[in-house]
Parts: sequence; C-alpha cells; structure tokens
Amino acid sequence: MMKNYKMILAYDGGRYNGWQKQGNTDNTIQEKLEGILSALAGCPIEVYGSGRTDAGTHAYGQVANFHMDWKGTAEELMDCINEKLPEDIALLSLEVVHPRFHSRLSAKGKIYEYTIWNSKKPPVFHRKYVFWCEKPLNVTKMQEASKVLMGEHDFKSFCANKRMKKSTVRKIYKIQFHCEDDKITISYHGNGFLYQMIRILTGTLIEVGEGKKDPKEMKAVLGALDREQAGFTAPSKGLALKEVFYEEGQDEK
Repeated sequence: MMKNYKMILAYDGGRYNGWQKQGNTDNTIQEKLEGILSALAGCPIEVYGSGRTDAGTHAYGQVANFHMDWKGTAEELMDCINEKLPEDIALLSLEVVHPRFHSRLSAKGKIYEYTIWNSKKPPVFHRKYVFWCEKPLNVTKMQEASKVLMGEHDFKSFCANKRMKKSTVRKIYKIQFHCEDDKITISYHGNGFLYQMIRILTGTLIEVGEGKKDPKEMKAVLGALDREQAGFTAPSKGLALKEVFYEEGQDEK
C-alpha cells in the first residue's frame, strides 16, 4: 500500500548544486534522495521539498515528503536511507503522514539563519558556514533597519529573479539578532521567501552595519521595487534553513 512519508533532514550544502534536481547535473540533494528511494522501491520515487535551497546553502531542518510502498516500519526505512546517504546528508526523522500532506504546499512558515563572522581574524574552523566580514558592524543600526522589513511588504527589491511573474509580497514575522563572540546570527521568520531574498536582505543589513547605508533608507529601498536599490547578495555558505512550520495536526494520518 502506498504511504505518504514526511522526512526532516539536515545537510551541509557546501558541495551540492542546491536542493532541486537539474537537467545538467545529478549533484543535488533531491536527486541523491530520489536515487536511494527509487532503488529501494524498485520504481521511480519523487521527493518534494519544502523549499529550494540555493547551491551551497545548508539545512538543519529541511522538510520533504514522498509516496512509497514499503512493507517495513518508518524507522527501518529511515535506517536504510541513512546507510546509503553520504556523510553530509542525514535523515533526522521519518513518519507516515496524511495522504494530502505536501511539504511545500502545506507549509505555513519558515525560519532561516544567516551567520556572519565579524572579526579581523579569519574563521578557520567556521569558514564553510559563515560570511567573513572584517569591518566592525554596528548591530544596533542593523536592528533598526530590520524593523522596517518586518510585516507584510512587496519584497521585489530583494528578489534576484527579475522575471518573477508571481506575487513578490511576503510577510516577515520576526528578525532577530544573536551575537556571540565574533559571530552574528540573524534569524528570519516569515511565511515564505523569494529567490535569494534572505541573502539580499542580509547583504543590505551588512551595508547598514558598515555605514554604507542609513537605516532610514530602508523604506525607500522597499518602496523602489528595484533590485538595484538593495545591497549585495551575501554568499550562500552563511545561510541555513532552520525550521519549517505547519498547522497543528495537518500531517496526521
């Protein structure tokens, strides 16, 4: 009998070309999973992710689902998958859920984290997971600018897809800063994010922290609906998908 499985997985995206499978490469997270599951099932299995993380972006709590006829328990299936996955991808949980549950279409919100290494000293042991910014950042000004970004807005200025035909309106519930030693972690909680939106938001906030932009400019940047008005796109290696949210009971069998 075909069952709908929900998985939560973590991965180091450093050596992959993003989540989504592509025609010109098989080096994506989705394809690694589909290859293993299809071999186990003896037929093609399609995996649906909650979002398409960019090349080099990491995940602590990516959610995906797939339909499969498996005779054993979900725990046995998870063990089989983990045995075959490379060491930089891991299944954290696997469960049978409601047939209509869809990891992307059912999602109500996501939290992403971006980590900056703010020091003149290189981040030797963190270099694969942070953006190194040598110039001291004024976090207070960055926080002031971030307040303008919270709420529901048209974030077209922060979207890398200039040909975007769908709505660019999104809602950010919360932007939080956590500073620990040389690390500054910015957490973004929203109902959804546009292509490279968080990396552009972060690049813009970094420019505020460096004094290149004034916090008062953020309203004008938002209102311009023009990518050229926002800051640079921060590198993908500092970004990680932290958590995906669903309505309570939405995934129950």
